[in-house]
Amino acid sequence: MDNKRYYRRVLSIAGSDPSGGAGIQADIKTISACGCYAATAITAVVDENTVGVYDVHTIPEQFVAGQIRSVLDDIGADAIKIGMLHSSRLVLEVKDTLCAYPEIRNIVLDPVMVATSGDPLLEADAVETLREELIPMARIITPNIPEAEILLGEKILSNDALPDAARRLSDKCRGVSVFLKAGHLVEKKLTDYFYNAETGETIAMSSERIATVNTHGTGCTLSSALASFLAIGENMNNAARLAKDYITKAIRSGAGFSIGHGHGPVNHLFDPKPIQ
Repeated sequence: MDNKRYYRRVLSIAGSDPSGGAGIQADIKTISACGCYAATAITAVVDENTVGVYDVHTIPEQFVAGQIRSVLDDIGADAIKIGMLHSSRLVLEVKDTLCAYPEIRNIVLDPVMVATSGDPLLEADAVETLREELIPMARIITPNIPEAEILLGEKILSNDALPDAARRLSDKCRGVSVFLKAGHLVEKKLTDYFYNAETGETIAMSSERIATVNTHGTGCTLSSALASFLAIGENMNNAARLAKDYITKAIRSGAGFSIGHGHGPVNHLFDPKPIQ
């Protein structure tokens, strides 16, 4: 009898952050803290810290594809998180590579376009490619408001506009579910919205704004937590709620720390879970 245990596996396809707060490094911490096994395919090596992004060394598209295939052909994945994809060519390469693994349904895509510092991370001509080619393959996307505005082609001016914006973004991206984050608004209470395109439900998830500069990598962290909860077997609504709870607690737990001279990281390991 086979009494071996098996990991719940999450593959992160993203860039590397040497300061440890965002990108692959944040993903590994988050996936591990949520009780899953983290595997990675690195798309770029980014020269950055808590203050800003200084340079990006891109990984050749075929090498990124090779990393993805090496992981999926051997280890497999219960969910995939996709983060920084800097060019149209890379977006198309990732799409073509993942087409060979249609059994992996739990794909969470964080449409990374701008770093917390304000530095661009996605080439302008890659936005349409991302929206038209790769996003429709995902099960859930996790844009912040500036990213949603770029994908929609219009401004989002208030929290009340978010539910309709999430639904319309889903329609524009051929039926993907949307976790729309409210952090860029100025309201004291933040209400993120999850539009579940598979059921037509819209879920409001509120939290008090936490006074801290330690918000580096929050988008990476949320999307990795969401992928982890899907990998564990949670349905989409529960996974969205659990991911919101995780990022809120990680921000709150990290708020009292001082690291670097800019936007520090959240505390990913505030309450690590055992392997599921």
